[in-house]
Amino acid sequence: MSKTLIIVVVLALILGMYGCSSYNGLVQSDTNVQEKWAQVQTQYQRRADLIPNLVRTVQGAANFEKSTLTAVIQARASATQVKFTADQLTPENVQKFQAAQDQLSGSLSRLLAVAESYPNLKANQNFSELQAQLEGTENRIAVSRNDFNGAVKTYNQSVRSFPNNIFAGIFGFAVKGFFEASQAAQSAPTVQF
Repeated sequence: MSKTLIIVVVLALILGMYGCSSYNGLVQSDTNVQEKWAQVQTQYQRRADLIPNLVRTVQGAANFEKSTLTAVIQARASATQVKFTADQLTPENVQKFQAAQDQLSGSLSRLLAVAESYPNLKANQNFSELQAQLEGTENRIAVSRNDFNGAVKTYNQSVRSFPNNIFAGIFGFAVKGFFEASQAAQSAPTVQF
């Protein structure tokens, strides 16, 4: 065998090993994003599961405003219908998901704000417990979204870095979308006493 052939074979083996390593790294990073997305969806589902109990408690404890309850129920239905797999996490799809969740968050905020007007409801232990669980769930959602964004950042850096971007293009690894703050979060709420 000639030295040139040996050098070509060695270079091909090195390139092949590097390609396998890059591919495996991209797969691990993509799997991490999928796991974090599943955690985000789990926390949003937990919130959606708490809402019917909260609504029933409010209905039972107060002669409550029907329009507020209807808005919460409709927003929950809309939010649970918007679902994406980790492979569909384009920035546009993440925004659609976030918009549905924002609508639900707004309805819940109105429900809790109106509930403050009912002293019997505020004193109801079931309502207090559900409200505490909902607050805890909102915190879990924030943590899950931050973890997801961290995983997407790592993944996107891998996909866009040279020479991984070559292998990412060959094997179909695309950039994924981040969760971003909604437009409603840009302005502070008005508090009146």
